[in-house]
Amino acid sequence: MSDATVQAPARRGRSVRYRLLAIALLPFLVVVPLLLALVIGRLNTKFDALLITKVNGDLTIAHQYFARILDNTSDHIRALGDSAAFRTIADADSGPKLADWLEASRKELGLDFLNLLEGDGSLLATAPKTGETRTRRDWPVIVSAMAGTPSTAVDIFSAEELAAISPAIAERARVELVPTENAAPTDRAAETRGMVVHSASPVQLADGRRAVLVGGLLLNQNLVFIDTINDLVYRQASLPEGSQGTATLFLDDVRISTNVRLFEGRRALGTRVSAAVRQAVLGEGRTWLDSAFVVNDWYISAYEPISDSHGKRVGMLYVGFLETPFRHEKLITLATIIGAFLLVTALSVPIFLRWARAIFKPLEQMTDTISKVEGGDLDARTSLPAARDEIGRVATHLDELLDRLQARDRQLRSWNEELNKRVAERTRELEAANKELELTTKQLVMSEKLAAIGEITAGVAHEINNPVAVIQGNLDVVRQVLGNQVQLASTEFRLIDEQIRRIEDIVTRLLQFARPEEFAGYLERHAPRDVIEHCLPLVQHLLNRAEIDIVEDHRATGLVLMNRTELLQVLVNLIVNAIHAMPSGGTVTLRDFDEERQGTPGIVIEIADTGTGMDAETLARIFDPFFTTKSREGTGLGLSISQKLILRQGGAISAESEQGRGTRFLIWLPQAL
Repeated sequence: MSDATVQAPARRGRSVRYRLLAIALLPFLVVVPLLLALVIGRLNTKFDALLITKVNGDLTIAHQYFARILDNTSDHIRALGDSAAFRTIADADSGPKLADWLEASRKELGLDFLNLLEGDGSLLATAPKTGETRTRRDWPVIVSAMAGTPSTAVDIFSAEELAAISPAIAERARVELVPTENAAPTDRAAETRGMVVHSASPVQLADGRRAVLVGGLLLNQNLVFIDTINDLVYRQASLPEGSQGTATLFLDDVRISTNVRLFEGRRALGTRVSAAVRQAVLGEGRTWLDSAFVVNDWYISAYEPISDSHGKRVGMLYVGFLETPFRHEKLITLATIIGAFLLVTALSVPIFLRWARAIFKPLEQMTDTISKVEGGDLDARTSLPAARDEIGRVATHLDELLDRLQARDRQLRSWNEELNKRVAERTRELEAANKELELTTKQLVMSEKLAAIGEITAGVAHEINNPVAVIQGNLDVVRQVLGNQVQLASTEFRLIDEQIRRIEDIVTRLLQFARPEEFAGYLERHAPRDVIEHCLPLVQHLLNRAEIDIVEDHRATGLVLMNRTELLQVLVNLIVNAIHAMPSGGTVTLRDFDEERQGTPGIVIEIADTGTGMDAETLARIFDPFFTTKSREGTGLGLSISQKLILRQGGAISAESEQGRGTRFLIWLPQAL
């Protein structure tokens, strides 16, 4: 009930606030922005449409100029064939004079070649002069002229056909291709064909024979032609500052004449149009009117296909202007409109908010106070001045309730702290008792297990010694009975004596290992090699059973000072662990060498195996008492006892292991002085 009472006014306050704001600001902040968005969208669409309309008009001008070039070329060729000068030269029937006259006329008309062709394809005269005597007569413009009708069209000449006219023309037509992003894939390195304005007009020779006057204008790298188009379409001040108009003539998708710059000082000849534009214009025959990426920037672009005299689409005519300045101006216009709206909004909204502040401020202050209290700040208060209205009375009542709540909280905290102190004190006492009990239990279990092991081992040793004593006694009796004949089996008796002594030695070492307290208490100096050699007989039966090889490497030059029995116990325990880690066989490496630690000379004894190894978690616990990985077979005391024995002598024992790659134990002991 209390929570509901506190939260209800907050919900009502927020509801009143939003309703008042909606009533005051909804028309201005929602309706007007929607209308503004519609206007901006409409303006943006119209702006883009105007740019497309402009570039379409620019393309119309370029198309008209290109058509005029074709018409002018046709008119010039026809006028030349009808001229009195031609008739005079043709009547004279002088080959050299006719060729000279054609050359002079070609230069005057700005043509790249001008030829006089008979009906059978024989060349009567050529300009420039060439050694060719015949030429193709299957061009549609020539066929039309031979039929009596002048004709002009755009035709594509191969590199061989251009070279036959003039090597210089073929060289001028060659354009090296420049790798262009987004262009259609190609394996060509250069464009060697030529786009030619090809015109033919019928003429009559003096003897009545019909002939054809054929002229051509190469458009490849014809910069005068393309710059003239650019000047006509994009006159000075026809574009905003920063924009730039461009015009280009394409052969297929290669720029063969353009004023687009690849970089400063070099035109983008040899670059190619994008695959999308190529498909739309050359593939589908459509006129492209849209934004396009041209060489290195975005342009408002217009492309139209160019067809040759066969009706095949062979190239494109392009005009366009840099889009960035227009986009910049559009963004400035839109930003100005939006900025004006935001400015008006920024000036108007505070006025509405000030009118509502008398209601919002007390409600927000109470909401903030409740939030602070919920966050743990019980000192938070509304601190609103006393007022006679409903909101003022609610704020005063809220402060009074918070005062009572804070007093109750202090009392509860005091009781809680006292209870926590008592629980903590009892917990510490219980933990100390548990630790002491756990330690005592571990020591008791360890003592009981070690005592049991000692008793069992002593019993086994006693049982072995009795048969050995009987064997030794009977062996002596046999020697006495045989007398001098004992020499016949001296070798066999010697071997039996050696094995009996070996059994006694093993039993003695086993007793030393199982009951070290009877042999400990004094320190001895030992060569590590001797102690290691002493260990091997105790574990030989395990080595034979597991097919394990022993590798020894003795490089230590000093002695260690430690009770022999205790050191023997440590080494045997580590060797047995290594054997158990290699159930399928392997190699145990026993190595000793000199090593100084913290200025103290010492000797390291290393026991390494090629067994299963241990993970990091197991390796961190191997020296803990009663921790074992042998399930029911181990007690978990061997490594713990070994560590205590080594530490007692001022040494250190450590282990390194990796799963699947074996384990290595390192024992460091101070060198005996």
